[in-house]
Amino acid sequence: MMQAFRNSAKPVMIVLAITTFAWLVFSLSGISGGQGVLSKTSVGKIDGQSVDTRAYEAVVQRTVDQRQRQTPGGLSLEDMQQIRNEVWEQFIQNSVLNAEYTRRGITVREDEVVEGLRTSPPPDLMKVPEFQTDSQFDMHKYQRWLTSPASSQYVEAIAAQYREELRRSKLFRTVAADIYLSDAALWERYADQSETVRIGLTAILPRNAVPDSAVTVTPAEIAVYYKANSDEFKRNASAYLSFVALPRLTDASDTAAALARAKAVREEIVKGAPFAEVAKRESSDSVSASHGGELGEWKKGTFDPAFDATAFTLPINAVSEPVLSQFGYHIIQVESRKGVKAKGRHILIPVELVGAHRDRIDAQTDTLERLGAEKSTPAALDTVARALKLTIGRAAPLVEGGKVEIGRLVVPDGGVWAFEHKPGELSPVIETPIALYLFRLDSLHAAGVPPLAEIRPAVEQAVREEKKWGRARSIAQAYLARVRGGSSLPAASAEMKLPYKEFGPFSRVNPPLTTPAIVGAAFGLDKGQHSDVLDTKDGLYVIQQLDHTRPDSAAFVKQIDDLRAKAIQQARQERIRNFLSSLRASAKVVDDREQIRRSSRQSTPAGV
Repeated sequence: MMQAFRNSAKPVMIVLAITTFAWLVFSLSGISGGQGVLSKTSVGKIDGQSVDTRAYEAVVQRTVDQRQRQTPGGLSLEDMQQIRNEVWEQFIQNSVLNAEYTRRGITVREDEVVEGLRTSPPPDLMKVPEFQTDSQFDMHKYQRWLTSPASSQYVEAIAAQYREELRRSKLFRTVAADIYLSDAALWERYADQSETVRIGLTAILPRNAVPDSAVTVTPAEIAVYYKANSDEFKRNASAYLSFVALPRLTDASDTAAALARAKAVREEIVKGAPFAEVAKRESSDSVSASHGGELGEWKKGTFDPAFDATAFTLPINAVSEPVLSQFGYHIIQVESRKGVKAKGRHILIPVELVGAHRDRIDAQTDTLERLGAEKSTPAALDTVARALKLTIGRAAPLVEGGKVEIGRLVVPDGGVWAFEHKPGELSPVIETPIALYLFRLDSLHAAGVPPLAEIRPAVEQAVREEKKWGRARSIAQAYLARVRGGSSLPAASAEMKLPYKEFGPFSRVNPPLTTPAIVGAAFGLDKGQHSDVLDTKDGLYVIQQLDHTRPDSAAFVKQIDDLRAKAIQQARQERIRNFLSSLRASAKVVDDREQIRRSSRQSTPAGV
């Protein structure tokens, strides 16, 4: 039967998307007991097995290519770093799973793969238009395709995915096969969901209950606290950056030019030019342009409101006037429309830098790159600022693994670049939709506990907070004494100017306050009873149970079969998650990727 699937040839491009990380990793055979079959170098080891550098890089590149097809704007350095880490984690997971399959003797027969291919198509394949009838997946079309020549170049990849998924499925069934929940356990779950309480709560939060002015902190106290709690001030490596930003926003002249171009494109179609040919030549929507501007069928609300407003009022087959959306000007033609669904095509003319405005920005960009980009002299940033009359700004402190933030704007690439270079060096020009950025690395701070002199204000505040907690506990005890003396929670709160609020009804599984001590006390009290002071990491609380609705045992008996099925499914999923986490935690991983990258950067001649 498998041979019948391999006969030869027309592509169904979307099928490529179903090729998973797992198949890529195993098909490249980059995990070996030696140094790998593709290269003499290794990016690390997983449980003593070397991970071949070229195998790893091949999966990274394949993943990058796939993401780039999905990300028209391109990938940032942060995106690239995330992909590399995801691929590395997948190598680890596949390695530990492969070892587990071997240990447990789990295999997959060829007939199992064939049956899986025939009866359980991957989700991505079910979305392919060629396999749909009236917008619904058509199993007959899919099965005809499987036995046709058109499937040949994809079947091996799909089959490889199925083999891996079947092995995982068998492993997971073995891991979770013994799960059973007794009636008592089901009742406990049911009660957690259906039992509810309503409470009143008074909060004594140290930061609010005790003003800073009420607490004094001495230098000696700061020194003692710093010495005793140094781990509290550990931090990741951090970087400090300066920058200049060259704005590249479009202006009225760019909008006018885009509108003029859109009108010219529409005029060409109105005069007889085929819409599809013009779309392929002119549209900036590369995905639809390759199909003559075709968008397929969509529901109202899928696209920009301005686009939909025209698409759902435009006469069938008419060519719209230019429609401005957040993406640019659209020329729209609707082929059919029924209710909230429409089918049609469009041409997108973006509003972008053009003419004299673009020439001016290009000239400034050339100056930016020529005077500053990738220079190793700190003064180069000052030179750029003077030449282009730009102000030098300071980015927010950058923690390793984070992203550069300028106000509310996140600038790509800078967060990766900063920790790969030396203080004083300048970055490449980094492009965003609104500006071009050039960064200078001013300083790097190693991970660990900073000297007291560097973080004295933070330590002083920690000492102050500790003292405020002590005073807040005294306030909480005074409040409790009033309540025990006969005052109600609201009255005592008003007398002491403490906040009081009522919550509920709520169950154990959806409490408005997630502090365990509060939830536990709320269900442990009797109606009308108040708690002692609940001393939690978030604050001090006194609560009173105002109402209590207990679970209905008769309703539980009627639902017990459904409850058991759902609970067992959830328990199995949780068991599998814990199993995978345990396998990952037990893996002995040696990650040499960063070391190899550093060596590569150091060996690369300047300017290359």
